[in-house]
Amino acid sequence: MKQKILRLFLLTFLSIPATAQKRVSVNSPDRRLQVDVIIADSIRFQLEHDKERVLNSGAIAMKLGNGKNFGIKSHFKQAKTITVKQDIPAHFYKRNSISDDYSELTLEFKEDFKLIFRLYNEGMAYRFISTGEKDFIVNEELAAFGFPKDYKAYIPYVKTKETTLEGQYFNSFENTYAYSQLSKMNSGKLAFSPLVVELERGKKVCLAEADLQSYPGMYLFNPTGGTILKANFATYPKSTTQGGHNQLQQIVTSRQPYLAKSKAGTKFPWRISIITTSDKALADNDMVYKLAEPSRLKDVSWIRPGKVAWEWWNNWGLSKVDFVSGVNTETYKAYIDFAAKNKIEYVILDEGWAVNLKASLFEVVPEINLKELIAYGKTKNVDIILWAGYYAFERDLEKVCKHYSHLGIKGFKIDFMDRDDQDMVDFHYRTAETAAKYKLLVDFHGTYKPTGLNRTFPNVINYEAVNGLEQMKWTGSEMDMVTYDVTMPFIRMIAGPVDYTQGAMRNATRRSHRGINDEPMSQGTRCRQLAEYVVFESPLNMLCDSPDNYAKEQECTDFISAIPTVWDNTIVLNGEIGQYITTARKKGNTWYLGALTNWEARKLELDLSFLGSGDYAAEIYQDGINANKIATDYKKERIAIPADRKLSINMAQGGGFAMKIFKK
Repeated sequence: MKQKILRLFLLTFLSIPATAQKRVSVNSPDRRLQVDVIIADSIRFQLEHDKERVLNSGAIAMKLGNGKNFGIKSHFKQAKTITVKQDIPAHFYKRNSISDDYSELTLEFKEDFKLIFRLYNEGMAYRFISTGEKDFIVNEELAAFGFPKDYKAYIPYVKTKETTLEGQYFNSFENTYAYSQLSKMNSGKLAFSPLVVELERGKKVCLAEADLQSYPGMYLFNPTGGTILKANFATYPKSTTQGGHNQLQQIVTSRQPYLAKSKAGTKFPWRISIITTSDKALADNDMVYKLAEPSRLKDVSWIRPGKVAWEWWNNWGLSKVDFVSGVNTETYKAYIDFAAKNKIEYVILDEGWAVNLKASLFEVVPEINLKELIAYGKTKNVDIILWAGYYAFERDLEKVCKHYSHLGIKGFKIDFMDRDDQDMVDFHYRTAETAAKYKLLVDFHGTYKPTGLNRTFPNVINYEAVNGLEQMKWTGSEMDMVTYDVTMPFIRMIAGPVDYTQGAMRNATRRSHRGINDEPMSQGTRCRQLAEYVVFESPLNMLCDSPDNYAKEQECTDFISAIPTVWDNTIVLNGEIGQYITTARKKGNTWYLGALTNWEARKLELDLSFLGSGDYAAEIYQDGINANKIATDYKKERIAIPADRKLSINMAQGGGFAMKIFKK
């Protein structure tokens, strides 16, 4: 890692009392962003971009259980500013190296804490750090983000029928986006981050968080109907009971009056405000990853990203076999055969392989011979990942990891956590560490959005917290997935990878789509599904449809199976939230490009100058002439990339475009 600290400023004050107001400022490296921190009885900040106010904070503070506070009538000691320019390595990410250039302001206070502000060219973040020597309790955190006008925002409300804030803490972090003015937000409803506010002249602010460790995640809500979004946090569980889905969840029955039990020296999460003037920059932002704790793993060579043949979405959909397909050894051997034929790295055994309602991962159903499946997969270079309900996994975490690692299992897809209080956040770190000890991958499903754990523990290879394709099994036209698909990459994917589970070979138009559990379909065209493997960041990427359907569409299957899942570089070429997006990703000497549109048929002019010099050809998959009526209609061609690097593409309603580019 190359690092250069350019300058260091130190301003020392002899414990300035809180009543004596002090203003300290710092600029981003390109000087387009400036934050002014005002220290008085409370601490507030004002954020400007190109000398235009984009954000005003309320009081930022932490109220502690020992009668002390961070940020309320605190006594300021000194300020220190550094500028850092470095490149940091990235494991299993959308690029292999990240430029990490920032200015950092550290404010020290007599009350045993620091307040850090970090400014990148693309945004600002702040965090509290305890400097005392005693453990403590956090009763409350104050954070509020005020906007100069009543702008519109893309709001991911929690999806629940619960009306109390406490009841809303139990949710799956899956929903589409409501698009409304800030003042018209549902005052009784929590939203999870990231959340994007649309300013004037194309400028946008995205509120997010990073490096969430041993602390509850941040929700946002608007209880007053103004233009201020307040932070809200789940309090610590006091009592829980086993329950929920198949007795695999831990239901909080009462909560403590505090947020967290914190250790001396705790570094609290970064509160992030990303500022962009173009939507394509929003879709290619690295701040969450950059602000996370670096990898704790010295050796990552054993971590194997890749694709997964998945059975749950297609309802174990096999035909022309001499056995009843389902949760049994014969079915999974067929999936292993399919994976091997198509050079897919993994097969997952989703819910059903362990005895139902037992919440035990050591009781395997008699129809499954797990050792036989593992051995069979080894002969074909296909490894096994197991699904696990949260409660069953958590209660025997060390034993489960040790047992199944020794058996030859390569990872777990852990589901139904559905909380982000401190206890549950601790579970995620404990799981990541224990799984790494036994060289196991982790896919956190049914969980809160990523906040950088995938950097700290690179064996955490994927996260759900996305309104993924599974929704199409039980919803019809009332769920607009096509619009969601061109909204989510600009918002949710800022936080990290998505376990969206694309790859449907049954494709439907807006008129023809139906929710059908046994034979599900996607909204939008076939080429849309192909392009999603490029546009969506997903180091462990599912193929959701059945081996039968992929065999019928081998041309598309060959394209999907060849697409990498981690990248050397990523460029978002164009895009508008809710409208369209085009993303190019490079692995080795090969580029892949994917484009998606909403329900509007669209022509885009692409600039491929990023290819540099040389002669290039491409394999392209484009919507067929009748794709507006028959969503499966597509056309494959081989073309030469024009010397001027300009390429026009057309997409049908709900369409997509996918391309593999290589040197001649």
